[in-house]
Amino acid sequence: MAHSDRGPRTLISPVALARPRGRRTYRAVLAAVLLAATVVFLGPLYWMATGGFKSAQELVRTPPTLVPEHPGTHAFAEAWTRLGMGRLLLNTVVYAGGALLLQLVFCVAAAYSLSKLRPVLGRLILGLMLASMMVPAAALVIPQYLTVLDLPLVHWNLQDTPWVIWLPTVANAFNVFLLKRFFDSIPDELLDAAAIDGAGPLRTLWSVVLPVSRPILGVVAIFGLVAVWKDFLWPLITVPSHETLNVGVNTAATSMPQNTLIAGLFLASLPSIALFLVFQRNIMAGLTAGSLKG
Repeated sequence: MAHSDRGPRTLISPVALARPRGRRTYRAVLAAVLLAATVVFLGPLYWMATGGFKSAQELVRTPPTLVPEHPGTHAFAEAWTRLGMGRLLLNTVVYAGGALLLQLVFCVAAAYSLSKLRPVLGRLILGLMLASMMVPAAALVIPQYLTVLDLPLVHWNLQDTPWVIWLPTVANAFNVFLLKRFFDSIPDELLDAAAIDGAGPLRTLWSVVLPVSRPILGVVAIFGLVAVWKDFLWPLITVPSHETLNVGVNTAATSMPQNTLIAGLFLASLPSIALFLVFQRNIMAGLTAGSLKG
C-alpha cells in the first residue's frame, strides 16, 4: 500500500497558505492574536509602571488615564525611602542566593544518583518524590513551621534566621526531575570513558556531567531564585524581623498613598522581570534540551 508524502497536519493546510488570500488571512489572524496576548500580559505591568508616575488623585480618577498627565518620580523616591527598599532587597538576595546554592548542590546530587548511579529502590524513591508534588504547598505550612520551631535531633529553633528559608527549599522534586531527565540523555559512553581514565563518581560529575549540563542548571537556578523571590506566606510567618520585599511592601501598604505603593510594587518586581528578560533564551534552551549532538 502506497504512502503519501504528507507533512504534519496543521490547522491551516499548505494549499490554503499557498494562496495569496490565505496568506493574508493567516497573517492578519496571527497579528490579532499576538496583539491581544501582548495586551493581556503587558497591560497590568504597564498600569503598575505608569501608576508610580501619577499623582494620588490622578491614579484614582474615573475614567482612568492611560498616560500620566504630569509624570514625576517623587512616588518612587518616597517608596524607596519609606519602605527601606535597600534593606528589603538585601534580605531577599541573601535568602534567594543561599537557597539557590543549597538547592543546586542537593538536587544535582540526587538527580545524578538516580540517573547514573542507579541506587536500590531508585525508581520507588523518584516516584515518591514526584508524588509529593501533588500535595498543595499550603497543606505543608503547619508541619514545616512546627519542624523549624524545634528541629528534630538537634532541637534548634530556626525562626528568624536564613536557615528557615533555605532548608525547606533544598528538596525540590520538580528540579530533581528536570535534572534527572537531562542526565538520562547524557550517553553512558562518556561516563565509561571517564571511569577508564580513573575518575570516580564525584570527579565524573564535576568534570563530565556538569559542563554539559549548563542549560538545565541555568533553568533550575532561575526557578529556584524566582520561587524564593516571589514567596510571601512562608517569610511572613518565619522571618518577621528580616522581611523580604513582598512582605515589607505588604506591611506598609495600609499607611502609604496608592501611587507610592504602586511605585514600590514596581520596584520590587524589577529584579525578577530583568532576570527573565536576560535569561529567557536560556530557559527555553534548558527546557527543550534532551540530547547531545555529535
